[in-house]
Amino acid sequence: MSVMTIGRSEPQQRPLTVEDLQRMPDDGRRYELVGGRLDVSPAPVSLHTRIETRLSYHLTGIAPDGYEVQTGPGVNFNADRTDHRIPDVAVFREEDFEEPYFTRPPLLAVEVVSPDSIFRDNHTKRSEYEKFGIESYWIINPLADKPGLLELRLVDGAYREVSQVFGMSLFETDAPFPVKFVPHWLVADGAWKTSIGGEHGPD
Repeated sequence: MSVMTIGRSEPQQRPLTVEDLQRMPDDGRRYELVGGRLDVSPAPVSLHTRIETRLSYHLTGIAPDGYEVQTGPGVNFNADRTDHRIPDVAVFREEDFEEPYFTRPPLLAVEVVSPDSIFRDNHTKRSEYEKFGIESYWIINPLADKPGLLELRLVDGAYREVSQVFGMSLFETDAPFPVKFVPHWLVADGAWKTSIGGEHGPD
């Protein structure tokens, strides 16, 4: 987590809110809030973006009516607007759509791990998403040769590891709706659109 300054003044002493995020530079980095303090992530690399894009495409294509898949949605975790996260991908009920940011927990949050976010995604966000009541949380490890996915499910207020899948193995779940895909095709070249769902083998 980074301690930031507003402009060239002294470090900010009051808790920051989402309104302060509007003053942040449009530099491609991701600006989030934890307890009124900035948590800044570098701009995602191309492999990270590929995974987000392909997963969103696949989920959107199979989502039943009444669900909305979003890439990088802003979510306020408290009424004070001092805790604000931006999952890489999230699934919401359409009836929970809000502007400018969501305030209700998504049904699913997905984070793609990057070198600087290993602890944040596996520990910090895991605890925050659990406390906020996000029912399903997927953590994707974007290894180019064997990408993996860890599925966590909220049970009695705490996350439990439900499944872990790597490479060409088929990931299947029923939350937030029936989903299946092959992690390999989140990163690999080739006919990923027709292969990602597991119906066809690799070329």
